[in-house]
Amino acid sequence: MITRALAIWFLLMLVETLHGILRGLLLVPLVGPIRANQIGVAVGSLLILLVTLFTIKWIGAIRTSELVKVGLIWVLLTLGFEVGLGYAFGGWDRVLMDYDPRHGGLMPIGLFIMFFSPLIARRVRG
Repeated sequence: MITRALAIWFLLMLVETLHGILRGLLLVPLVGPIRANQIGVAVGSLLILLVTLFTIKWIGAIRTSELVKVGLIWVLLTLGFEVGLGYAFGGWDRVLMDYDPRHGGLMPIGLFIMFFSPLIARRVRG
């Protein structure tokens, strides 16, 4: 189960990376970086839910404790990934901005959705 959950996390990061590139190329010029990031959290959350819906049975997590474990692993790995990339490409100010709602940072909402996505997907898929 953990190996499959990690494989799906890599898929999620690939999807989110492509989403971020497209957001930067297509949406930022239209609405600006703050609004694009806010829209991006909503779209990214939807993408996470969709990927999870299509893969939850393959992951093999059935019990609530297993689903929570998958969500927690995904969130912790994503935090490490995001902080590492944010720091590498913009320093601590860039990292903190993504988590500060006063500057349009809605990343905590995306992580909240990510944490619960295995539970939601299992409930929807049965």
